[in-house]
This record gives sequence, C-alpha cells and structure tokens, in this order.
Amino acid sequence: MANNSPFDDANAGDSNSGLVASSRDGDNSAPLSITEVSLALKRTVEDRFGFVRLRGELSGVKRAASGHLYMSLKDEKSVLDAVMWRGQAGRLAFQPEDGLEVVASGKLTTYPGRSKYQIVVEQMEIAGEGALLALLEKNRKRFEAEGLFGNIRRLPFAPKVIGVVTSPTGAVIRDILHRLEDRFPTHVIVWPVLVQGQGAAEQVAAAVRGFGALEAGGEVPRPDLLIVARGGGSIEDLWAFNEEAVVRAVAESPIPVISAVGHETDTTLCDFAADKRAPTPTAAAEMAVPVRRELAATLDDFAVRQRKVVMRPVDLGRERLEARVGRLPSAEQLLQPHTQRLDDLGGRLRQGLVDRAAKGRERLADLRLSPAILRGSLRDAKQRLGAARLDPALIARPIAEQRKRLDALWRLAEQLHPEKPLSRGYAMVLDPQGKAVTSAVTAGRQPSLGIKFADGAITAIPAGAPPKRRKKAETPPESGQPKLL
Repeated sequence: MANNSPFDDANAGDSNSGLVASSRDGDNSAPLSITEVSLALKRTVEDRFGFVRLRGELSGVKRAASGHLYMSLKDEKSVLDAVMWRGQAGRLAFQPEDGLEVVASGKLTTYPGRSKYQIVVEQMEIAGEGALLALLEKNRKRFEAEGLFGNIRRLPFAPKVIGVVTSPTGAVIRDILHRLEDRFPTHVIVWPVLVQGQGAAEQVAAAVRGFGALEAGGEVPRPDLLIVARGGGSIEDLWAFNEEAVVRAVAESPIPVISAVGHETDTTLCDFAADKRAPTPTAAAEMAVPVRRELAATLDDFAVRQRKVVMRPVDLGRERLEARVGRLPSAEQLLQPHTQRLDDLGGRLRQGLVDRAAKGRERLADLRLSPAILRGSLRDAKQRLGAARLDPALIARPIAEQRKRLDALWRLAEQLHPEKPLSRGYAMVLDPQGKAVTSAVTAGRQPSLGIKFADGAITAIPAGAPPKRRKKAETPPESGQPKLL
C-alpha cells in the first residue's frame, strides 16, 4: 500500500472545489464547517479503503442493547476501533471475547461524532484453523474416553416416518425431501433449527431430544429414523456440531441417527456419535430409504429441468433487478452513523445522570449552615437589591395585593370577634378580673360574675358562691372583773 495520504488524491483534483481550504497568507476563501470536513474525510476513506481484511486481537468487546457489536482490533503497536452491526453479528459462528485472535473483513469509515476512524466488520472468523483443530481433537478424545462413540445401531430398512433436524430455509432440506421423494415417498417431520451461529448447538440438541421424547401412537408420530443435516462450510461454520450438547444428545438418542453435516471432506464430532455418517445430506436421504424405481427418478429429473427452463427468464430478470438494487445504498448503511451516535449518546446520558447525582450528593454533604454563610447571603442579597432598578410598579403591585389580603383578613376578624354574637342576643360571662368564663364549674367558684350584653353589663352572684365574711368588731380590753355571763 502506498505511503501517501488519501487526502493527497482529493487535493490533487479541482482546486476550486471548496473542500480543502488553503493556508496561504491573504487567502480569503470561505472557511469549511466541521461537518463538511467530516463528510469529505468519510467519503475519502470509504472510497480508498472500500474493502480491507485485517488480522488482530479482540479487545474491549461490548454488545449494545440494540444488538450491535463494538470492539477494538489491536496488534503489538496499533489499535483500530471496530463495529459489527446486528445482522452480521447474529450470524457469527463463535462468541467474540477479549484476547481472541480473528480475521475481520469489511470497510474503513469514519465516525464524525468522535473524530475517529474505524472498520465496519462484515465478516469475522477465528484466525487460523490450527487452534480449532487442536480443540476438536481434544474434545474427540474426551468424548471417546467417556464412551459416547462406537454405539452403532442398525438403521431401519424402510422407515415410515423420518425426522429431519436442519434449517427450514436452506437448500439442505430441499435436497433431502427431493431425494426421499425420488427414491421412496416417506412421511417427513422437519424440526427447524439454526445450523450456524450463536444458539445453534442448543437448538440442535433440543430437537434431537424432542424427537426422542415423542410417544408412539401420539398426535405427532414418532420417527423411526433421524437425519441431522447441514450444508458444507468452514470449520467455524460447522462448529455447532462439535459442541458437547449436540454430541451427547446424538449419542443418547433412542432413535437411530444419520449425521449428514458438511460435504465429504468435512468431519464433525456429531459424525462419531451418530449411528451412520453420510458424506452429504443427499447421501443421507439415499441411506435412509431404498430405491423405488429408476424411472421415477428420471421423470423427476425431467420435471426439474422443465421448471428450470420455465424459470430461466424470471431468474434473469431477478438477477438484473438485484444488480440494480445492489448499486443503491441500503437503509442500514444510511442509518449506521445515526445508530452508532444513538448508542453513544445513550451511554453518555446514563453516565451523565450518575455523575450529576454524585455531584449533588457531594454538594449536599458539604453544605453547612453557619453565621458566615448567612452574612454572606445577606450581603449578596443587598448587593443584588442595590443593583436592581427601582420600578414603582414593582412596589405598587405587591402593596395592592397585600392591601387586598389585609382587607379580607379584617373582614374575617370582624366576623370572628368574640363580641359579635352579642348583637344577636347572646351574652358573655366574665369573672371579677374581666376574663371570660367558659364552664359552669369555674363560674360556681367565683364570688361574683359579670354578664355583658350588647348595650351594657350587670353583676350577678352565683347561687353556689360562698358568702362574704364580715370583719369582726374589735374586742374592748378586758377589765379586771370577771364576766357574769
């Protein structure tokens, strides 16, 4: 690859394009906006590096809630950010994790939101088959030591019901059904599963165990034979059939199993655990049933050729349409920058809320009410009051509002005045000190009571009041003569 910068080619074009601002003295050209420069960089990088294939070690692998995969590729000296969109990430045959060495294919682009460049990964595989083959051999020896291999049973000669565990949308199921129909019409039950990517091994194992759990004579007939099938591919594509869950499910199946995973040269641990290994899914169908008639196979072959000839114009038109559609940018490509920015802003929003709450707690913990703070607050209030301009309306309006409130309170006070009911025939009972008496017990203890009316007051003595004591007359001095009486 050349050492010159991709922007050299952009600068070498039209000098009046306006995308590159000159730095010469006296240049009065209009400055570019940040967005214009970012878009120019994005177009230049994507045009220059439309497809790259990189090898590096995964670091910082993170799967967002949207399903997109964010990570970094690094070697001894450099680090490159990478993103893999949800559609491609869901088709991975392995689980990405930190420290895993991979080979990633895609295109370089830029993310203007952070002024960085990155690779949009379209395909990713584990670097080198040596590590996978070593792991495969290690698992094979372990399973063989446990006795999961070698328990071979005889296949039924003409099974009435055949269960097929494979993808319902691939070419494998069509090949199997077509071959069975050609050789010997049989009732086929398809258990749809994923045959590649995350979760494929669990689905295949559950399908094998599900067929074995069916009861004979039930609503869904129990198969007499199982076919576990998948098309060819790399060792990474076929890795789901090397998982322990699949191997144990096939080895423990009460129904005989034919393993038809990959092509002739492909070998998986599922082939060792099965009762019979077929080189291809089509060969599995040939092993499952005997040949009915060669004539039926020939007629079916003619029918297939006829359908191909009839569909040829349609296929050509579909190819032309797909070629034209392929030149248009997809909606996913248009939304990729916005999707990445949304994920970025979502993460920053959550972190911002956490930081804001932490700062609020720190300020609340540091807040202490002291005379110095109060004096400072009063001083600031006086300064703001002195700096504010005095507007008559600002004073008149609060005074008018307070006057209304005062009038309302005055009317309420007149209604609640204790002497207000006197004008309606009521009277107030007062003790000698002029205080109101509110109970009969208190009134009976008073020597006298005052009864106040609207036009005056009178004094009354309660019936149970104690009589007033008279003062005793002074006793004259006694004489020396004794009293006779």
